[in-house]
Amino acid sequence: MRVSDFSYHLPEALIAQAPANQRTSSRLLVASRHGDVPAVHATFASLPEFLREGDLLVVNRTRVVPARLLVRRDDGLEVEVFFVRALDERSFVAWAKPLRKLHEGDRLRVADAIICYRGRESERDARFEIEQGVASVEELLETCGHVPLPPYIRRSDEAHDRERYQTVFARERGSVAAPTAGLHFDDALLALLKTRGVDVWSVVLHVGPGTFQPLEHDELEQNRLAGEAFEIDAETLRAIADAKRAGRRVIAVGTTTTRVLETAAQRGWFEPPLEERRDTTDLFIYPGFEFRIVDGLVTNFHLPRSSLLMLVCAFLGTQRTLALYNEAVASGYRFYSYGDAMLMV
Repeated sequence: MRVSDFSYHLPEALIAQAPANQRTSSRLLVASRHGDVPAVHATFASLPEFLREGDLLVVNRTRVVPARLLVRRDDGLEVEVFFVRALDERSFVAWAKPLRKLHEGDRLRVADAIICYRGRESERDARFEIEQGVASVEELLETCGHVPLPPYIRRSDEAHDRERYQTVFARERGSVAAPTAGLHFDDALLALLKTRGVDVWSVVLHVGPGTFQPLEHDELEQNRLAGEAFEIDAETLRAIADAKRAGRRVIAVGTTTTRVLETAAQRGWFEPPLEERRDTTDLFIYPGFEFRIVDGLVTNFHLPRSSLLMLVCAFLGTQRTLALYNEAVASGYRFYSYGDAMLMV
């Protein structure tokens, strides 16, 4: 298979630059996995109509950190520092642009804080240390960081992005991009789902900066995904295992959740002993993959040639997926992070 096989034409005007007025007012394209059934066009508020009592919905409760720092060297050089991970309380790894212009020991200022460049960790990763102005990496990001909106959102982050580029079930800090399928839920919709007998459980996968990087090789199988940290507790493993044994559907909210559940299945974690698990996954799902846990999927519309689109094609079939994407384009759906959603059951 070739990466170029997973392409479609998207007018730039359909790339959502801002969220919908209300989370649940985004559009929802509903596709059946069984037979050649026409898609249904709805709104996300109507999601409960397409689920049934006993379904188990699994969401990703990761929380996005304000990972983008705009700093300045004493000679006026402006540098974008994109947080990747903390090393300890006062040092961290980040991507920096332009990294080639930095010299070890350079001091960079943002607001009242000063960070020092300590050299490269790898070809792309750079190491920084807080020198003064804030007490911790967390304080530096929270007080000086910007919401890490994806590059196809062609505007600076605004105050409302702090709330809207975050799911309502976000808890554990660690992602540099939102698990966007979850952005369509609000507390009222979650409550309605529960009253209709849909169980809601959560896992954690912290989305890393690799999500912004295109696949390097056109021969699909030559590509590898960067590892991302995830966790799943014993109670969630047990609930999912019970649902599968009872023939109830497991609906994953997002490609991140899908990768957690299918990684857990591959590693035998749904068999006793059921216990809390923390690890990393680089699972790359593309057509030919055998899904063992996920029966339904809620997800946004993804970039051409991306690993996320390939996961959807694996779940629904490449030809059908691309046909539905073309239908969504013709119907004026909004695409990508702040765009509309699909439900596949």
